[in-house]
Amino acid sequence: MTRLTDAYFNKTKEIVRRYGDKRVTYAVFLRRPVIATLRLMVDFLAAAAKTRGTNFQVDLQYKEGEWVGAGEPLAYISGSLFHLVDLETLYLQKLGAPCVAAYNAYAMCVDLPKAAFLAMDARHCAGAEMAEMMAYAAAVGSAAAKREVGAVGFVGNATDATAHYFGQALGKGTMPHALIGYAGSTLRAAEMFRETFPHEPLTVLVDYFGQEVSDTLAVARRFPDLAADGQLAVRLDTHGGRYIEELDVARSYAVLEAHAPNAIRGYRTEAELRHLIGTGVSAAAVWHVRARLDQAGFPMVKIVVSSGFTPAKCRAMSIADAPIDVVGTGSYLPENWTETYATSDIVEYDGVPLIKIGREFLLRKKTDG
Repeated sequence: MTRLTDAYFNKTKEIVRRYGDKRVTYAVFLRRPVIATLRLMVDFLAAAAKTRGTNFQVDLQYKEGEWVGAGEPLAYISGSLFHLVDLETLYLQKLGAPCVAAYNAYAMCVDLPKAAFLAMDARHCAGAEMAEMMAYAAAVGSAAAKREVGAVGFVGNATDATAHYFGQALGKGTMPHALIGYAGSTLRAAEMFRETFPHEPLTVLVDYFGQEVSDTLAVARRFPDLAADGQLAVRLDTHGGRYIEELDVARSYAVLEAHAPNAIRGYRTEAELRHLIGTGVSAAAVWHVRARLDQAGFPMVKIVVSSGFTPAKCRAMSIADAPIDVVGTGSYLPENWTETYATSDIVEYDGVPLIKIGREFLLRKKTDG
């Protein structure tokens, strides 16, 4: 572990070895509101204590999944300074980003409580350890939204390795754009998938050729039984460089005027308007595809959306009450990485409160009795 921690902690450890140990208490906090996502840190500390033949006392101030205000101590960690000092770098790495990611996942699920979410973040993570943290964070944020508003929340993720966090044995997913290109047409890719995996539900990407509506209807007509049974879904993943088939800015306004007029009658920020009537997978795009499916007699075909579904985009979709069945997202990952920086400060030495000036808010609050 010494090779992975900050050098000044290793030097402090050697000084403590020479001059004598003290029992200390650390307070751990973040500078922004978060959802408490502590288990990975707690498990790490327990394993480290066992390896070192010592004990750490971890007093959690919040339960997993609870909302935490900016600057509020999430936990107090007590034990030997000699054994704790060089662990700070490592346990903070397992705390900050998951707490922020859980907060974002929670916010998204609360804004779209009727939609199921799939965690599709693995490709955006910096290695397997981050992927593990982000999957767990999504599960914690999702559980909080389920408790508070009855949200459907996250029902799975993209990889087998972390599917267990969502109560699944395997990751979920059907086809990438690469399969559409390989097959030569959206319909042929759907047929290939069905022939290879005949017992699985089918979700088909429909933006590859810029024919979101035409290919959606072609696939539904090719698989009418799946469509009628609710086993067929289409995934809109149109990038922000163009409108989906049959839409432009004027037609997008008309779609929302017909299906969600309140979404465009009040004041909207530029960012909200982009998500409502702009290019890519907008609220208008979702409503338009839903309307075209219904008109063609396919009301049970589900709509899956992806492409930049951040908390802000989910909030805009909720304004328009967009008929989304599933959201595929990796955008609950912290957008501003500096917000994920967790901090740990010693607040007691051998039971005596002491902390640097300006951090007195971290001291344990005295209680009567």
